[in-house]
Amino acid sequence: MYNNSIKLFFLLNIISICAFAQLKNNPVLEKNFMDMGFGIFVHWSMDSQLGSVISHSMVGASKAYLNKYINELPKTFYPDKFDADEWARLFKLVGAEYVVFTTKHHNGFCMWDTETTDFNVMNTPYGKDITDMLFKALRKQGLKVGVYFSPEDFSFLNKQGVTISRKGKMSQVTENVELLEYDKAQIKELITNYDPIDLLFFDAFESGPLVQYVHTIDPNILVTRGEMETPEQKIPDSPMPGPWETCMTMGTQWQYKPTNEEYKDGTELIEKLIEVRAKGGNFLLNVGPKPNGEIPIEQEELLRELALWMFVNDEAIKNIRPLPTLIKDGYLWFTQNEDENAVYAFVTEQKDWFKGRRRNFLIKNLKATSNTTISVLGQNDLVVEYWPENIPKSRFVQHEDLLEISISKAQRLYNDKIWPNPIVVKLTNVEFVESK
Repeated sequence: MYNNSIKLFFLLNIISICAFAQLKNNPVLEKNFMDMGFGIFVHWSMDSQLGSVISHSMVGASKAYLNKYINELPKTFYPDKFDADEWARLFKLVGAEYVVFTTKHHNGFCMWDTETTDFNVMNTPYGKDITDMLFKALRKQGLKVGVYFSPEDFSFLNKQGVTISRKGKMSQVTENVELLEYDKAQIKELITNYDPIDLLFFDAFESGPLVQYVHTIDPNILVTRGEMETPEQKIPDSPMPGPWETCMTMGTQWQYKPTNEEYKDGTELIEKLIEVRAKGGNFLLNVGPKPNGEIPIEQEELLRELALWMFVNDEAIKNIRPLPTLIKDGYLWFTQNEDENAVYAFVTEQKDWFKGRRRNFLIKNLKATSNTTISVLGQNDLVVEYWPENIPKSRFVQHEDLLEISISKAQRLYNDKIWPNPIVVKLTNVEFVESK
């Protein structure tokens, strides 16, 4: 009897411990996420019609403004130019592996056919399930489907008579039980009706209970924000442990901004992607569609510039990890593919590098071996167009403490023969050397 009591005591304690154990992302899913490297973020809601910041104009707004925003603005949302397949083809071409879509931002407006609220896309003149169309189109292109979901819901707080604020106590699901149950119902609806969901991005100061809820009902979903570091509009100074993801806009605003917008140029975006990958993170680049459903031409042009670069160099971005001893050396950033025993050196910040011209670079912490090979991604090192006497063969020399590489930008990608974007050098079978 005594032994049975002890067994029962320990069993109850184990059950109690398990009940409070925090469920975590599946490590296999985390590894696959780190391999993907590059994704597209889409910020889009019915207030794109105004060109305003998405959702946040509701904070500090008058009752009259909120009434017009919640009750009148949906009546003019009509994205008749939205083409989910066109979006998906472009996102595939640009080299993305996953797409994260704002199913519900802080305003509480749902971009799917939901039974939880009338404040949704079905109650607009458009009247179609945008989330369903987009997710089906993404899957056709082999892209992973990601859900952005805001647990903080301004329209719900307004119904409760709570002052709208992201910092308010009642805006968090850890304090507002009614809001928590409402969010759970919506998450259950998304996971059930739009299965399979691959990733979920919670945008809230407090999302712990919802993260656990997702892991409970579908352990095959990877939670990004809510369970991993997701720096916004910045890149960390050094690598961070585990999976992480920088999310960034092309301009200054997440949602479509028709006036006073300033865009980064394509080279800057490419170099940010390179830096993020060299530090071991994923890069989630944002798109803000117009209210009619088109991607703004300025954003499309940047995506297509990135698409050309990725078409040539994507093997240096996907399925890679940071180097153990070297992140950057001068103008060069580095990644490695451990399975292929290959190191990639991204040659950045090179002005006016005319097609066919040769440049040399020195690397401190890599050492060539008898089996080392060198090449430039995308080019065959055999010919420069219209310059037959120029043999653009890549080569290297191992000095006592430095590896010298000598390369040409031999592939013609632009008519003016000066392509401004980084080229990538592939080195195989090199050794890592610790700094002295």
